[in-house]
Amino acid sequence: MLNKAINGRILNVDLSSGARESESLAEEMCRRYIGGYGLGARLLFDRIPRGAEALGPGNILGLFPGLLTGTPLFGNRYQAVAKSPKNGGWGDANSGGDFGPFLKCAGWDGILFSGVSDKPVYLLIEDDKAEIRDASDLWGLDAIIAERRLKERHGKKASVACIGQAGENLSYMAGICNEYGRLAARSGLGAVMGSKKLKAVVVLASPNILAGNDKDVRALIRASLDEFGPVANFFREFGTTGTIATSAVTGDSPVKNWSGVGSVDFPVASQLAADKFNAKMEKRYGCWHCPLACGAESKESENPKFPYPKGTHRAEYETGCAFGTLVLNADIDSLQYANHLCNAYGLDTISAGATVAFAIECYENGVITKEDTDGLELTWGNGEAIVELIHRAARREGIGEIFADGIRKAAEKLGARAEPFAMEVGGEELPMHDARLQPEYFATYKLDPTPARHTQYPSAIAPDWGVPRAPHDRNQASGRAEHHKGISEFQHIVNSIGVCMFITFSGPNQRVPEWVNAVTGWDTTHQELLKTGERIANLRMAFQVREGDNPAQRRIPGRLIGIPPLAEGPHKGFSLDAETLQREFLAACDWDQQTCKPSRAKLEELGLGDVASVLYE
Repeated sequence: MLNKAINGRILNVDLSSGARESESLAEEMCRRYIGGYGLGARLLFDRIPRGAEALGPGNILGLFPGLLTGTPLFGNRYQAVAKSPKNGGWGDANSGGDFGPFLKCAGWDGILFSGVSDKPVYLLIEDDKAEIRDASDLWGLDAIIAERRLKERHGKKASVACIGQAGENLSYMAGICNEYGRLAARSGLGAVMGSKKLKAVVVLASPNILAGNDKDVRALIRASLDEFGPVANFFREFGTTGTIATSAVTGDSPVKNWSGVGSVDFPVASQLAADKFNAKMEKRYGCWHCPLACGAESKESENPKFPYPKGTHRAEYETGCAFGTLVLNADIDSLQYANHLCNAYGLDTISAGATVAFAIECYENGVITKEDTDGLELTWGNGEAIVELIHRAARREGIGEIFADGIRKAAEKLGARAEPFAMEVGGEELPMHDARLQPEYFATYKLDPTPARHTQYPSAIAPDWGVPRAPHDRNQASGRAEHHKGISEFQHIVNSIGVCMFITFSGPNQRVPEWVNAVTGWDTTHQELLKTGERIANLRMAFQVREGDNPAQRRIPGRLIGIPPLAEGPHKGFSLDAETLQREFLAACDWDQQTCKPSRAKLEELGLGDVASVLYE
């Protein structure tokens, strides 16, 4: 058993030549960038050439477990990173399950894939060994079937991350799938993997758990578990699905493609109650070593119109809202089947559901007709039409070709009449939390290098971190920036250590420095970690600006900020002061008001002088 959570090496794979090379990784690099997408951002900024095509050989796809991933201290997530085809700059996505822990336990702190294979391949890792194998027989299979085939071939203890047909077809909505339906979903990174003809990564690992001093670590685990609160029990019972029904009423989840009011347009929201989802489930499960175990798997569907199989993951909150409140669909069977299809095709459920909602509103307003859809009636709440459009988009068949790459590309094809219904920012479809309820989401959705990303703003952290609280009154736009900046930097640490954000909601997140120190031997503090989070934030933005994207100039749909304001419901008459929110957040970060470029002084303060030299050359 190794006594540190750092293996000290990454694997470089050149898919053009087939070369595989182990590269040493200095521990100091890990302390400065942690792991996950922190480490990924540093390496990709250095190694992806400026202006590289996102779906070309110059792009690099990285898979990075977090620092705590593979340890018993609640770490199980990995981050996929690359230049994004959706926003043209920085891209990242994360997933739980066991793939990240297996990769860490096999002895790797990350994999970097460069080049493009001339045929479909997969990478097989068996501890120190890495071998590229032919995947021609797997190409064309959905992600669930491909994973099953690879486990039949390499054993049930193999962990697999793979793409489905959406990734093979280079859909900008494609993600990377593990555990039969857990997706690293956002930023279009499944399309990057598909462009490289990389079908899968298979990992076989010796049963090493990187734990540090086992006695001390176990004591720390017990102490931490004693401090988990009631939120943990809620997640264990209902998962994230538990708030879908109420969110439509409170104004958290968007309704009718962001144009509606739950109590008016979706009065049947109660049909999506958590216990109704649970009634269709057969068993609960958790990600690797997770004390929450917020997942569940279904019984086989009894509805022949929506035949999701036994073992389908219970829809998460974002999925339930994207295929529920957003499209006015209260049929759980159709929602679960849509979830299953997205998992199989390897589609981001947020992007897919939002794109379906956009398509429905385009149909309702005559931008597309029944003739365009080959007879498919895209109407609100039409579960069968929703399911059929998923099929067509993933396969790029018929009308699906228009919607295969998400909302922005579809709106470009459909023209100006479609633009009012296009609920996307920076090429990414908006998630299922309304900024009119929590104003910080606006600046997050618009200004983060990965736009429209709700997970970049968790709601609250422990006071030990020294981050000020936000004003309670949503009408107060001013005075939120320092809070928002600190919370975002905390989340960069969460994503870099590989801990699920629900752990930090439910448990003693003030102990994060203790967790890190226990498996590294470091003496890090809350303040040092937040400074590291700030370093990661600036490096991600530097990548974005270097690649020519300007988040300050991204198009914002009026509905996102309440223009025009709704006439009824919890957001009645309310509009966000978007200008103040943006101005103060950029000022707090020391990013340019017009370009979002981090200041030279800020970069040098964070030890990123080399990055400043690139941006200010």
